[in-house]
Amino acid sequence: MTEIFTTLDQYVAAPRLGGLALSPDGGRLVTTVSTLNTKKDGYVTALWELDPQGEKPARRLTRSAKGEVGPAFAANGDLYFTSARPDDEGGEDGNALWCLPAAGGEAYVVNRRAGGVSSVSCAAKADVVAVVASRLPGASTEEEHERLHQARKDSAVQAILHDAYPVRFWDHDLGPARSSLFVLGDENADDGATSLEPARRVLRQITEDLGARFGGDVHISPDGTFALFALRVPEANADQRYTVARADLVNGGWEPLFDDAEHNYTPSIVSPDGRYAIIGVSNRPTPQQSMRPVLHLLDLGSRQLSPLTQDADLWLTPAAWLPDGSGFLALADQDGRGPVFRVDVQYGETLTGRTVQITEEDATYSDLRLAPDGKTAFGVRASYEFPAEVARIDLATGQTQRLLNPTERPVLPGSLTEVETQAEDGVRVRGWLALPSGAGPEVPAPLLLWIHGGPLNSWNAWSWRWNPWLAVQRGYAVLLPDPALSTGYGQDFIQRGWNSWGDKPYTDLMSITDAVVAREDIDQNRTAAMGGSFGGYMANWVAGHTDRFKAIVTHASLWALDQFGPTTDMSPFWRRQINAEMEAEHSPHWHVENIVTPMLVIHGDKDYRVPIGEGLRLWYELLEKSGLPMDADGSTVHRFLYFPDENHWILKPQHAKIWYEVVFNFLTEHVLGESSDSLPVELGLTTPPAKDAASAENTSASTEG
Repeated sequence: MTEIFTTLDQYVAAPRLGGLALSPDGGRLVTTVSTLNTKKDGYVTALWELDPQGEKPARRLTRSAKGEVGPAFAANGDLYFTSARPDDEGGEDGNALWCLPAAGGEAYVVNRRAGGVSSVSCAAKADVVAVVASRLPGASTEEEHERLHQARKDSAVQAILHDAYPVRFWDHDLGPARSSLFVLGDENADDGATSLEPARRVLRQITEDLGARFGGDVHISPDGTFALFALRVPEANADQRYTVARADLVNGGWEPLFDDAEHNYTPSIVSPDGRYAIIGVSNRPTPQQSMRPVLHLLDLGSRQLSPLTQDADLWLTPAAWLPDGSGFLALADQDGRGPVFRVDVQYGETLTGRTVQITEEDATYSDLRLAPDGKTAFGVRASYEFPAEVARIDLATGQTQRLLNPTERPVLPGSLTEVETQAEDGVRVRGWLALPSGAGPEVPAPLLLWIHGGPLNSWNAWSWRWNPWLAVQRGYAVLLPDPALSTGYGQDFIQRGWNSWGDKPYTDLMSITDAVVAREDIDQNRTAAMGGSFGGYMANWVAGHTDRFKAIVTHASLWALDQFGPTTDMSPFWRRQINAEMEAEHSPHWHVENIVTPMLVIHGDKDYRVPIGEGLRLWYELLEKSGLPMDADGSTVHRFLYFPDENHWILKPQHAKIWYEVVFNFLTEHVLGESSDSLPVELGLTTPPAKDAASAENTSASTEG
């Protein structure tokens, strides 16, 4: 156990685990761990190996200033990964493909190309390695791609001429290079002649002529002869849908397997014998009806789809086929957790599936790997009591064992309890409540209502970006509720809030807040509401519909729905569920005159999902015409924390510290009613301390937020 919540310096320096790879023989288990870099302005990721038996301590496999990501085991036990680190021949232009030989020795570069390699995946039973990488549209060969890439680089041109939609995604621009599927080919005859390392290998493009239609999400057959991938189908008026295509990894080329205008299809795992695959099928959402994904079994010979999980009221994600093909493991949100499930495939004239829950613990699994014997699985799990870690699962009993991880569990400054209530319509609404140590009737804790993003999401696993324990360390109780639209409570629970965000999601939040402030260990007179993304939308809606809170913090928030719809990075998705009626009835900006609560607005300029225009308009309209506008002398109780170089998430550690310090400063003033002069000096708003021994201690203390 380790302390990480006493200071923000400790917190941002805490190692973060994620991802999992298992060797084909089940003997090696590899994960990634991200740690603070030497400049303390970012994180660097390394590969670590864990003992699947849980007896030996974890050991570090790689070490470099650039880091290593995306581990994948080949059939022969070699470990592939991507990294931008240089090698003996130099080169740092994007991530190269590297290999750490199973027989031992140092890692070496397999392929380094202009623009880099995005990801790598390997066939389980054949010497086939596939990568996703981008190629400029004007190039038909890797050599031509290299020349075009260099020409753009030499001329310092970054302009992109688009002819398709979308043009950007979450936090990065799309184009001009477009992703494609490649297979690792023969050795390059012109490379490696004088090197002690193996000669580098060429990439053979599989999905030629696809352009922007390649949707990634690649799943290779065990024998390496084909792969399934997502295919984007453009439609009129900039709309789009997704289907599944099959790529021939031996001869090249691809073909769509099926398609219809009423559904989206998602590729997934291929059975051990290569005859079947699991496909996600979902109705395309409309303002009247939410999407509902159902897993289907695809017969790759007849191309017939048979539903398997239509009776399971869960949004299941396939993880791994059982070795005998009798079923597969899957993950899903459920009641504030994320268990492991088994779906038994019952073959016959009518194919059916039976879904069985395996794990019962208070944790959520995000990654899963199955041992070759089919009796054991390994997963990355987390809860609000511990961050991501690797555990071993006995599939017969559901019992779990924490392996000897490269990261430790932190010491929590309080306790976690489950809370629930009945909403106005009688539906059960639940959440987690994080309480500070010592909170009780004599010392009730001030309450922070945290509203999750999504909105199709759940507060069910540890978050490094929105971590309640930092607030608990400062004496706050934090309520993490799952209102209508949250996943893990069935399709009806999602439909309750569909296309009416200001209705049941809002009243659910108020109902569970009412239940929690009635507790003797909560101070109902000192409360605040906070949220990001959809949670920011809801924070804005709360601000315009109640004055019960002392402060509102709204991060990356939707403000004017008619503006958000056509400017977000994925307009077709949102346009299919936010119609004119929703914009007229449920847009927070219509209620700006009712806002009488101090608000802290936070936004990053590089946010493409919720564009900066939302934050800018919210800020201006707060000052112009809210119920708490800017005074005649130019003063205001509202604040706007702006990050010119951050996106939807505040990812740089130095900025994460600023984020928390400003938030806690705002809450201290408006919730606790105390004066606060603890704004970080890096904002340039306070006089920096003198450079002497005493001031050094003050500077260190200021990082505690």
